Amino acid sequence: MKLQKRIKALGEKKFLGVPVRDFEKGGREQLTYLFSAGLNPGSKVVDLGCGILRAGYWIIHFLDPGCYCGIEPHRERLEIGIHTVLEPEILEAKRPRFDANPRFDTSVFREKFDFFLAYSIWTHASKPQIQAMLDSFLRDSTDDGVFLTSYLPANWRHRAYRGEKWHGTSHESEVPGCIYHSLRSIIAEGDSRGLTVLQLGRDKTHGQSWLQITRCKT
Repeated sequence: MKLQKRIKALGEKKFLGVPVRDFEKGGREQLTYLFSAGLNPGSKVVDLGCGILRAGYWIIHFLDPGCYCGIEPHRERLEIGIHTVLEPEILEAKRPRFDANPRFDTSVFREKFDFFLAYSIWTHASKPQIQAMLDSFLRDSTDDGVFLTSYLPANWRHRAYRGEKWHGTSHESEVPGCIYHSLRSIIAEGDSRGLTVLQLGRDKTHGQSWLQITRCKT
């Protein structure tokens, strides 16, 4: 059964944390952003909030064995991704690694990553959580590492989120919802860490705004 059909069947039984419609298309589109940033089979990738492996499914298939790591605090969704979405033979051959810590602490893998990916994570993460992810990027990425993330820009209709907790469904909450952040504040967080923030435009699947974050070149 094709991936999209499998996800549709799963989605009829429970909420999977992501839209069922265009699940396959959305995951493949995330992979194209990684390709555009220079992904190759030997790249080390950490997928923050990997969920049921919407993007992870495609990334794991592409990468060499042992090159993919995923963090997902919602253990049930992670188990669905590992044991239902991903084929057993791919799990065995590609040897992806996973962790469920809610701090998105990438140091647990003891790796230097070429790519950080956080799709539709900053649409729920508070500023302290975003700050923690940027700090993890500085600590656990290679010198030429790339952080690809998406967010929803704040405007007069949608005020920037000022809370300090995750907003939306998670391992702790069943209440859905998305939040917005100011691009100016994200750039300021980057500047304070010696990071450059580049706007990449909106994706076609869900219309989220993408950012590419790298170390400032001296």
